[in-house]
Amino acid sequence: MGRVAATETNAILMTLAFDPTRLPLPNGHFIGGQYVERPPEMLVHAPSSGQPLAEIPCADSDLVDQAVDAAKVALKSSGWGDAAPRDRLRALHAWADLMEAEAATLARLEAVCSSRPVADVAAGDVGVTATQIRFFAEFADKECGDLVPTSKAQLGFIDHEPYGVIGAITPWNFPISMAGWKLGPALAAGNAVVLKPSEMTPYSTLYMAELAVRAGIPAGLINVVLGDGPRTGNAITGHPGISKVSFTGSTRAGSAIMENIARTGIKPMTLELGGKSPQLVFADADLDLAAECLAKGILPNAGQFCVAGSRMIVHHSIAEALAERLAQRFAQETPAATWDDPGGSSPIISEAQLQRIDGIVQAALGQGAELLCGGSRFDRPGSYYQPTLLAGVSAENPAVTEEIFGPVATFQTFDSEEEALRLASHPTYGLCAGIFSGDLTRAVRVSRALEAGTVWVNRYGRSQDHILPTGGWKASGLGKDLGREAFLANRRSKSVLIDL
Repeated sequence: MGRVAATETNAILMTLAFDPTRLPLPNGHFIGGQYVERPPEMLVHAPSSGQPLAEIPCADSDLVDQAVDAAKVALKSSGWGDAAPRDRLRALHAWADLMEAEAATLARLEAVCSSRPVADVAAGDVGVTATQIRFFAEFADKECGDLVPTSKAQLGFIDHEPYGVIGAITPWNFPISMAGWKLGPALAAGNAVVLKPSEMTPYSTLYMAELAVRAGIPAGLINVVLGDGPRTGNAITGHPGISKVSFTGSTRAGSAIMENIARTGIKPMTLELGGKSPQLVFADADLDLAAECLAKGILPNAGQFCVAGSRMIVHHSIAEALAERLAQRFAQETPAATWDDPGGSSPIISEAQLQRIDGIVQAALGQGAELLCGGSRFDRPGSYYQPTLLAGVSAENPAVTEEIFGPVATFQTFDSEEEALRLASHPTYGLCAGIFSGDLTRAVRVSRALEAGTVWVNRYGRSQDHILPTGGWKASGLGKDLGREAFLANRRSKSVLIDL
């Protein structure tokens, strides 16, 4: 199936609004290319309304065994890992094409239970994920081993092989995108995958797996098991038949995964974890650009993304003008259900998470923070929180130290570059950072001094240059997603030395 033409895409995007009570939902786990039903155990809610949608099962260790066995059988019967690399490439391209053709369905299945507006998923997430899958597919027949220098009487080379079965766990904030991060490089590298999506947002990932089989990827190479972290997640990360683990989520959950792997057996892992990222604005910055980027660094998805630029650190000479612009921009946000088109400000994923956000905001105010705007939930059904800007915060204030994962930012000022770097340094996190300055020399100097895995200059957020890896320092993670590094992380090297 070819890619969707522009006119077809426009027609799809014009008809995205839907009734959440009438949307057909996938039912059960997806193992070996088919749905496996089990008794339901967990409720899935719609954060836009607070109402329950459906119940899903929770995979125990026996069902994870079944998924791992299906992955091993599929690898052996299909020869996926040993196949001609271009065969894998073609299958992955066909899957990406089919995802784009099914953008409306994928978007609705994600929007119904997540914080993602349906139009944003259809116009953004699906296409970006399809592009990422094609990006990783191209590594299949281009990334190779090395012939190394040895004596003339010997032949030495470094070979690369797939691990076999990869265990993947993805978060609720960008279900399609995060599944693409895990599945794309793993499959391109010749592996099979057992993936657990968040129990709060399972449906779009299930449909992605179904589309993969329809596109010609052998059944059983992608297995999706539903469940929670303590039961299903632990069964995946500790399974002896899973050779590598890839996880995106909170630092707390990442620590638990490391502990479980250490307890049950040694295996490599990629962990993309939490962040508390600073955005530094110097006096010579373009104020319009900085204001736009600072807002875009915290407002989309109601601030529920790991790279959120939640700590704004601004030179005192422009602080008042910039704070005023940001407060005005924050106040313009209006909430809307994720199934409405056009949409609006996203809901918080759950009522429990909203209460946590508000608890941190109130604690921050109690410790002397100044409220510039927001500070409470929106007065409407569903879990919506007002975009909030807090000034006058110390380094010890909980709004500065805690990853809030909501539309809440702090606003601090500095006089010197040294003070800006001191404020930017965080004792726990080192995921991303932003710099706004008209002085390229300063931008390079500061970027080198920042403790972060990614630094953006005069912008904030990833581009679609998927060659750039992403991953954090400190407790923000281990290893990299995206880029060549992500493909290589799904293959293991073998050194071979032959006496001739």
